[in-house]
Amino acid sequence: QVELVESGGGLVQAGGSLRLSCAAPGRFISMYNKAWFRQAPGKERENVASINWAGTDILYADSVKGRFTISRDNDMNTVDLQMNNLKPEDTAVYYCAAGARSGFYDLWGQGTQVTVSP
Repeated sequence: QVELVESGGGLVQAGGSLRLSCAAPGRFISMYNKAWFRQAPGKERENVASINWAGTDILYADSVKGRFTISRDNDMNTVDLQMNNLKPEDTAVYYCAAGARSGFYDLWGQGTQVTVSP
């Protein structure tokens, strides 16, 4: 069951930018920890970035540090992922996730495709 809704994926050339957004229609998850994951064909799912409920604890995968920024708006019940200087290896389906317990995510979106051309 899809609990979260992602938007903002698409096709971009290497070096370009995209901004992903995730909403939770009908659910109050302002106090949840949130994260973005991605999965490329033939690869395991990777935790790209995470942010705790207060926005004070933020972690990034080494592969995206300095290029991606996760942010949240608890009033709007959303979490965004700003992706800059995109590389072809960033091509994947991106999923947002939320959970009440640290490191555990039980609400997921349906995923949005991000394709970066050389």
